[in-house]
Amino acid sequence: MGKLIPLLLILIGAGAGVGAGFFLRPAPEPADEETEVVAAPVLPDGDTLTIFEFTNQFMVPLISEERISSVIVIRLALEISEGQQPVVAANTARLRDAMLQVMFDHANLGGFTGVFTDHSTLTHLRRSLLEAAQKTVGPQIVFGVLITDLMRSGG
Repeated sequence: MGKLIPLLLILIGAGAGVGAGFFLRPAPEPADEETEVVAAPVLPDGDTLTIFEFTNQFMVPLISEERISSVIVIRLALEISEGQQPVVAANTARLRDAMLQVMFDHANLGGFTGVFTDHSTLTHLRRSLLEAAQKTVGPQIVFGVLITDLMRSGG
């Protein structure tokens, strides 16, 4: 009986600790401002979304101490209205130029350093790429940007 009392006290203490931890846990964090409900795009009647993949990957050099320290290799695709594929294909060079400029700016601001695959960082990059694509070919043509491959080479 003398050995049973300490064991019971340990079990009661552990149970009380678990119960207190459960009831006193912190409240869930509020949703980020970045998190938003994305409405389905409004497409012309009978039209559907399709994917336009860029045939070549994008390469973005990362500069440190006035030298290229590493390179980001990224492959992108666009969610577009199916009827607009010829327009997007005809403007591929302009789209690549606009999107490369966004990625260069992102790199210069340090967006590809540290944990560059963080959700909020990639959300910001996607949003900026979408804005550039929509400015280039129009908001009723491009509805989303997909990052299909992302790799940092070197450094």
